[in-house]
Amino acid sequence: MERSSTYIIGFAASVCLVCAIFVSSSAVALKSKQEENKVLDRQKKVLVVSGLIESGGPESADEIRALFAKNIKSRIVDLKSGKYLEDDPTFDQRKASKDPEQSREVSNAAQVKRIPHKALVYHKMKQGEVDRLILPIEGKGLWSTLYGFLALGKDANTVKGIIFYEHGETPGLGGEIENPRWMGLWPGKMLFETDANGQAKGPVKIEVQKGQATPGDAYEIDGLSGATITSRGVTHLVHLWVGEDGFGPYLKLFRAEGGSK
Repeated sequence: MERSSTYIIGFAASVCLVCAIFVSSSAVALKSKQEENKVLDRQKKVLVVSGLIESGGPESADEIRALFAKNIKSRIVDLKSGKYLEDDPTFDQRKASKDPEQSREVSNAAQVKRIPHKALVYHKMKQGEVDRLILPIEGKGLWSTLYGFLALGKDANTVKGIIFYEHGETPGLGGEIENPRWMGLWPGKMLFETDANGQAKGPVKIEVQKGQATPGDAYEIDGLSGATITSRGVTHLVHLWVGEDGFGPYLKLFRAEGGSK
């Protein structure tokens, strides 16, 4: 039986409306679960870069939460002074960076438009003392903003690891920032040169190369094959967040106080 054009259009519109309502309702209903999973994934990435678990490990959600609560201490830092601020469990650094009242405009090669006045830093604790610092980092790659964590030793200079938890780079090219082999090149590298007393000095020196790093060089990391812009972006974002506009003042203060807090 033939149907009129009006009937066909009306039927199609009704189906689209029902589907739209279903999708919207599902999105709203699952939003809290999605946010919970995002927090859980970031906690897992912090644990991985802290050396507490292996990437892709079988840990359950409860195990991740328990490990995080036992070993990781989050602190809020005033980026300008480098001093710790009062703890605030509701603080969201990414939201703060978008709020003009909680952030400031900056010009930088990492193409981060605004830096928050305060930021999170994570401490991996061992026998009551800070064993590693984990800093949130972000910046532009080729196609997207890269979000991740950089882990440093107690000297606030030696890299212990790097990991990214969100990006939209090309799989097999810029997406290789998630490759364990490439991430494994970072531990042991240095952010800054050191003086005769072993203290960090001068500008940030670590850099992802275009091509192979110089064998034995303490500041060079192999570039990502076919992903020059992403490689350059990683260099820029690391320089930003350990420099004066980022955690630079905090790292200096941490070193000056012996890293005991």
